Amino acid sequence: MIRTVTETGSTNTDLAAALRGGEALGEGYWLVADRQVSGRGRQGRTWFDGSGNFMGSTLVRITSRDPNPATLALVAGLAVYEAVIPLLADPTALQLKWPNDLMLGGAKLAGILLEREGDAIVVGIGVNLARAPELPDRRTIALAALGPAPDRDLFAAGLAAAFDRELERWRTYGLEPVVRRWESVAHPKGTPITVHPPSEGPVDGGFAGLAPDGALLLRLADGSSRAIHAGDVMLATEER
Repeated sequence: MIRTVTETGSTNTDLAAALRGGEALGEGYWLVADRQVSGRGRQGRTWFDGSGNFMGSTLVRITSRDPNPATLALVAGLAVYEAVIPLLADPTALQLKWPNDLMLGGAKLAGILLEREGDAIVVGIGVNLARAPELPDRRTIALAALGPAPDRDLFAAGLAAAFDRELERWRTYGLEPVVRRWESVAHPKGTPITVHPPSEGPVDGGFAGLAPDGALLLRLADGSSRAIHAGDVMLATEER
């Protein structure tokens, strides 16, 4: 079910409040907004609410048999990738960036925010279909830069279907194939990146793939590898 609202503060906040209020929302439910006035990104950033873009949230009910819920960021990333790839003439320009960004030609096209609410994970997704925000520290892009902007409602239906497929694979086959697939559509190993771990200064290195648990592997200058479980990642190509 995809429910559309004209305006709201944040679809993630609305879903979390509905869950706290005891609403019987199941997997497959999506809340999509024409406009968000208080949208949020990772680490408390404001999320752009450009008209014509996709701004929506869904939920996953976590069970003891599921892989680590944090790895739903990889699942969501693959779903967004699969929803966008049919819309591109050059699919090689589309790449995933850890932990939850989709890049097009080195610029940010989409982002994902996961938040826990009881036994559920609320998954918020924003995709620049019609317009891209102006950010001071990184390049952004919208699909409208390459041609007519995709229809938001058609895109929402395609994304919901892709998310269902990726979620089923995550539950059925576990994390290992998700990690392999994610790596296959990410920027190449060896790509120079800068990581900003929490409460720590920036760390430069090369992308070395993902660890079996989904953590980022950073190849340091001395040849050693470091596993990054949280932090922002910047590519040189996206910096302004």
